[in-house]
Amino acid sequence: MEFAAWADGSRRFVGAATVRLGDVDPAGRLRVDALARYLQDVATDDWNDTGLVAESDDVWLVRRTALRRVAGARWPGYLEGLELATWCAGTGPAWAERRTDVLFEGVAVIETVALWVPTDLEGRPVRMRESFFAAYGEASRARRVSSRVVVPPMSETPIRRPWPTRRSDLDVVGHVNNAAAWEAVTEVAPVPLAAATVIHHGPLELGDDVTLVEGEGVAWLAVGDDVRVSATYAA
Repeated sequence: MEFAAWADGSRRFVGAATVRLGDVDPAGRLRVDALARYLQDVATDDWNDTGLVAESDDVWLVRRTALRRVAGARWPGYLEGLELATWCAGTGPAWAERRTDVLFEGVAVIETVALWVPTDLEGRPVRMRESFFAAYGEASRARRVSSRVVVPPMSETPIRRPWPTRRSDLDVVGHVNNAAAWEAVTEVAPVPLAAATVIHHGPLELGDDVTLVEGEGVAWLAVGDDVRVSATYAA
């Protein structure tokens, strides 16, 4: 994964978050599923701030998110105030790449990159609109990004457990939300992380018989033999 820098002069939006009680582990460290919610929220706030929501009913779905801790940076903790700086780092015919830096006291501590796909209300992908490039700048058009994702082959490890879906996991399109899928990483991976990636290969829905499968630095959420979410991570 490439973590592309912000292109000077293109759109850049900055939001804020405070690490609350429901966002931390027992040691007071920010959980990665809470971080995934912050990333979703600042992306929504940025999109709303462009004004494009008034002329488009597109629904943006995240396909892949990767994060890495900046070398030597401390991991955010309870009640600390964070800034989230986000921008479009590139596009394809029917997808866009969003970069977001998490800053503490003005210094980036975590870098993230996510692939988002715009869909219509029926969930079908739609092509990028010219109004998008007018809002985010020509730099977003200039850098072409791939939407290709690879499913890590599922391990034969005996470490398997049921992963029930809950109504509280669902989002506005009726699927298990991206941040809820990151809860699996919270379950299996140590904090602070050096890096992690979550890829959505297919939707998880209420009532699916989901299994969490753990490997060495990798995990899967599967329905039978069908991998719906894969995650890799490094401490």
